[in-house]
Amino acid sequence: MQRYWSEARQLIRLASPILVAQVAQIAMNFVDTVMAGQVSAVDLAAVSVASSFWLPVILLVQGIIMALTPIVSQLNGARKRNEVRPAVHQAFWLALIVTPIAMLALYVSPLALQYMNVDPVMADKTAGYLHAILWGLPAFAMFQVLRNFSEGLSHTVPTMVIGFVGLAVNIPANYIFIHGHFGMPALGGVGCGVATAIVLWAMLLAMILYVKFSSHFRKIALFASLCRPNGSRIWRLFRLGFPIAMAIFCEVTLFTVVALMLAPFGAEIVASHQIALNFSSLVFMLPLSIGVGVTIRVGHSIGEGLPDHARVAARTGLMLGIAVAAGTAALTVLLREQIAAIYTEDMNVITLAALLLFFAAIYQISDSVQVIAAAALRGYKDTQAIFYITIVAYWGLGLPSGMILGLTDWVVPRMGPQGFWVGFIIGLTGAALMLGARLKVIYGRFATPLSLQAS
Repeated sequence: MQRYWSEARQLIRLASPILVAQVAQIAMNFVDTVMAGQVSAVDLAAVSVASSFWLPVILLVQGIIMALTPIVSQLNGARKRNEVRPAVHQAFWLALIVTPIAMLALYVSPLALQYMNVDPVMADKTAGYLHAILWGLPAFAMFQVLRNFSEGLSHTVPTMVIGFVGLAVNIPANYIFIHGHFGMPALGGVGCGVATAIVLWAMLLAMILYVKFSSHFRKIALFASLCRPNGSRIWRLFRLGFPIAMAIFCEVTLFTVVALMLAPFGAEIVASHQIALNFSSLVFMLPLSIGVGVTIRVGHSIGEGLPDHARVAARTGLMLGIAVAAGTAALTVLLREQIAAIYTEDMNVITLAALLLFFAAIYQISDSVQVIAAAALRGYKDTQAIFYITIVAYWGLGLPSGMILGLTDWVVPRMGPQGFWVGFIIGLTGAALMLGARLKVIYGRFATPLSLQAS
């Protein structure tokens, strides 16, 4: 048990800065929402619609680059720090390949608004936001490379520090470009896009300075010289990262599709669904942060040639995640009406949201298990399995069962939005079980002979 307690302390040390960084990101989103809403409802709606295009694209870019974390952590564990710099440089080259494609996707994405019966004024503002923010994508991609490099070396504090740098830049940049100050035009919601692009470049610059001058990274000399692109290594990095990106994409789009399917049920249903989803997303930051720590610890242990330690890290992460989820689930059930009341004063919406929050509480344990198990598999570099399991769980189990229960009378009388949330529970539970089973298989592949474990 002493090993598990020690590992738990290590995971908490790694996860805490990641959690704080995510809080800073939420604060930036909150600032964007409030400041755009101060201009007009149309500007606020434009920012919201633009985010539905922006978020999947950046998650795909982020997911591809996330492959760098287990690579660096395994090299670090194997005491092969001389190989870290070339690996990071190949990730930079991969980011340069992926970024123009992502920028093009964002540039043409407003064309979809023509088929969505969107108000022309809001459509123009949405397009303006996207065309402004896409210039921040190169900085976002490069920042993610440096972030995963740092986290792979078990240094998660820079992510937290730079998160607050972004927040500090975001507020005045929004003030200047939304309302038009210091000679800048008043751009309204489009100004949020300009401000966010500036924030992304500021965060990249801050991260470069941190990596260049921090004693933690001095021996690696990341910026001493640039390694030439290596096609085979870039391809291996892409093959490792693309399944991660697609798994994240499948999960995000599941919730997006359900939100669209609920639109015909009326504003109160949509609002209650959004409240429950927003709160569960906030709670999800806890196991997600633990998962980052698990990836680092598992990868480091595999690099050291200590698979038994990797199993301890994965199991500790799962136990810690279950314990946290059990606590948040209990609080969600007990305080679900008070939580809903934070978002709205409409009693009908509060009642509906409180009911959906009960379903959200049920799936928090499954959600915690699946995200931490997936994180452990990333530490083992077993990313293909994550992708396949995600597709089956979310799109083969979760969405179809939600549609059947929510929209038809085939199994039970039509449940409406509650049926889709039962579908979430089914999908996430299926993912947790399958990812857990896959993790047991990987344990066997990395088994350590007892004689070596004893030594």
